[in-house]
Amino acid sequence: MCRHLGYLGAPVSPAGPLVTAPHSLRAQAHAPRDMRGGGTVNADGFGLGWFADDGYPVRYRRPAPLWTDESLPRLAETVRAGGFVAAVRSGTPGMPVTESACAPFADDDWLFSHNGVVRGWPESVAGLAATLPVADLLGLAAPTDSALVWALLRRRLRGGADPAEAVAEVTGEIARAAPGSRLNLLLVGREVLVATAWTHALSLLSTAGGVFVASEPWDDDPGWRSVADGDLVVAR
Repeated sequence: MCRHLGYLGAPVSPAGPLVTAPHSLRAQAHAPRDMRGGGTVNADGFGLGWFADDGYPVRYRRPAPLWTDESLPRLAETVRAGGFVAAVRSGTPGMPVTESACAPFADDDWLFSHNGVVRGWPESVAGLAATLPVADLLGLAAPTDSALVWALLRRRLRGGADPAEAVAEVTGEIARAAPGSRLNLLLVGREVLVATAWTHALSLLSTAGGVFVASEPWDDDPGWRSVADGDLVVAR
């Protein structure tokens, strides 16, 4: 079912939440506390994406367990970014374990992660997929539910939709087409963060410098708040 986290605010390093905090994403990858029946180990890849000094996203992704990567800790220490997304993956049976299937997905303006599963894949969302241009379908990053969710969302964003409205609409459409789906979506741009809590865990931490969201808190900071199921988080 995956775990993810995102940040928007003054430039900071992702090293703490990613690898050095007591319950960092690296720890959550093999010892999650709140998967809610969605598996136990997130060993099918990981990714870190951030907005670089030139304003465009950079990604480091691998199709292996996060805790096995020796380069990531030092890499994360060198990054300072005002927006980033990180994720670990627990692939749905039958879906490929490849770098292209690992979040965050990205284009020139956005970083995206999906924590969950689309029930009845792929038949349940064939109708939604049919609304996309053929070129978008042929260009899917991977033959996975998360990649399709990203394609549906990206189409709206490129059409000028408000990010929060676009995330809410895509969540609702998929939930109606595939009841019981888990749809914790996380979208980060240069000036906005949008996240959903949809049948899966999500927590929020506001600091003096910015806003974090995460599948699970990575420390015991009393400022962490649990996001209610069905709620939408927007930070600008």
